[in-house]
Amino acid sequence: MATIIPLADVDSTLIEDLLDRAFEPERRTRTAYKVREGTDWLPALSFAALDEEDRLAGTIQCWPVALTPPEGRPCPMVMVGPVAVLPEQQGYGFGKALMMASIAAISPEAPLPQVMIGDPEYYGRFWDFSAEHTGGWKLPGPWEPRRLLVRSDNPAVLPKVGVLGPWLR
Repeated sequence: MATIIPLADVDSTLIEDLLDRAFEPERRTRTAYKVREGTDWLPALSFAALDEEDRLAGTIQCWPVALTPPEGRPCPMVMVGPVAVLPEQQGYGFGKALMMASIAAISPEAPLPQVMIGDPEYYGRFWDFSAEHTGGWKLPGPWEPRRLLVRSDNPAVLPKVGVLGPWLR
């Protein structure tokens, strides 16, 4: 059983070590890093999972991003990820527990759309993420269009076209 705690309560060195083990140090060159460049993760939506011995097993970070259409009015969103679980801890439900904690922490009064680059079969099945509304979106680097996913209570508010990048308020 996972214990979920605020990610802000975890030493940043432990977080970085876990991310390196889960995704390799080259992770910093991925497009998702460019999308959220210059922003800090959102403490209220970011969590850590501890195993039965209170060791760090996984993390989830969420970031302030925006989709900016050609007319220039940014649509703020929350970028979910990375969802990282140590290789030897995968398959025990840590990732699912982290996703559930993060989604539950989003304010029902102002539910911003959540966007991620991820596996549509997994994230669509459990949390209704879909690439249905992201076909006209662009990213600052290479990506597989089927893996650019969004989850929104009201998809009608999503711009049909735009560039996804950091939300620098």
